[in-house]
Amino acid sequence: MAVRTGDELPPLRIPITRTLIVAGALASRDYQDVHHDAEAAREKGSPDIFMNILTTNGLVGRYVTDHFGPRARLRKVAIRLGAPNYPGDEMVLTGEVTSVAEGTAEVAVIGRNGIGHHVTGKVTVRLPSDVPTTADVPAADISTTADVLTATPDALR
Repeated sequence: MAVRTGDELPPLRIPITRTLIVAGALASRDYQDVHHDAEAAREKGSPDIFMNILTTNGLVGRYVTDHFGPRARLRKVAIRLGAPNYPGDEMVLTGEVTSVAEGTAEVAVIGRNGIGHHVTGKVTVRLPSDVPTTADVPAADISTTADVLTATPDALR
């Protein structure tokens, strides 16, 4: 797989379940009641529990490393949250390589749900040394795919 500016990562569809929201909050030691107690969330003005930023951060990182492979290393994840992820919705992550230099790629990532943009941001990833970049491969030899991946609960571990 060669990497060049403008490459699009295949979309990843993630079902937003109560289990994912609560498990993510617990795994990141975020015990705020709005992430596990629907009644408390409603009392604070939310229609239901919602995903915390640390779970979103992990899903964004996983999306990028799943694309570039297990030897890719995250160097920076800078995200901004927008519309909350509520149970019963689906988040679709998409990404585009915005720059490639010296074995590092920058990827712009967007996560959309039924309300709007849940997350936007940029991820800097160190590519494995055997992954060719723009300077290494002629454009005619590069192909991309746009398959849609679907995350299952087992895949979210």
